[in-house]
Amino acid sequence: MRFIQKMNKKTRVLLKISGEALQWEKDHGIDPEFIQNLANDIKEIHESGIEIALVLWWWNIFRGISWAAGWMNRVSADYMGLLATVMNAIAFRDALEKTGMKAHIFSAIDIPEIWDKYIQRKVISKIEKWSIVICTAGTGNPYFTTDSWGVLRALELGCDLMIKATKVDGVYDKDPKKHDDAIMIEHASYKDVIHKDIQVMDHTGITLAKDGNMPLKVVNLYKKWAILRAINWEKEWTTIS
Repeated sequence: MRFIQKMNKKTRVLLKISGEALQWEKDHGIDPEFIQNLANDIKEIHESGIEIALVLWWWNIFRGISWAAGWMNRVSADYMGLLATVMNAIAFRDALEKTGMKAHIFSAIDIPEIWDKYIQRKVISKIEKWSIVICTAGTGNPYFTTDSWGVLRALELGCDLMIKATKVDGVYDKDPKKHDDAIMIEHASYKDVIHKDIQVMDHTGITLAKDGNMPLKVVNLYKKWAILRAINWEKEWTTIS
């Protein structure tokens, strides 16, 4: 029996997936089997009545900030990172289409031979026509993180919730890899995150979420149905609101 039940009301969600998570157990790149299984799960969630927009990070392909800290100019590194998000988007679109879903890429960097230019009304129209949309290439500008870009797109597209899917169960009071007594934070306010410097996302993204009253959930992408449970507002993960 499927875990999913048909939703009574359409819910629109921005799902931000870390590039590192797409590696699965590889040290870089994309794990094809994992990404296809994730696409299958997203199909079932989508078919339950949930509208989905995706934002994919670049970390599995190009570690831009770490390069910029070394020999490369930060602006150049960021642009290479933006192009890496496009590579992830193309791979994920293919996985989604193999499940029979309609999927469209919208990019802030205009390359019409490969994808459509990001235009808010056009993206919303595709969502309303029951396509999954993948927003890529950030805002088209350097010095803008994927967290901030994800919140921006969630607000522009009228989403009810932004989910940050990572390799951990939520946000902790300290690094759980280094401290056995680390405690997961089940809920925090935007103000708590900013004033206590809780490491969930950068301050620009949190400020955008606060100003737009966009609730955030941090979930473990590797746990079955974690995304759906977050959408159903179960208390298993970290909520920022």
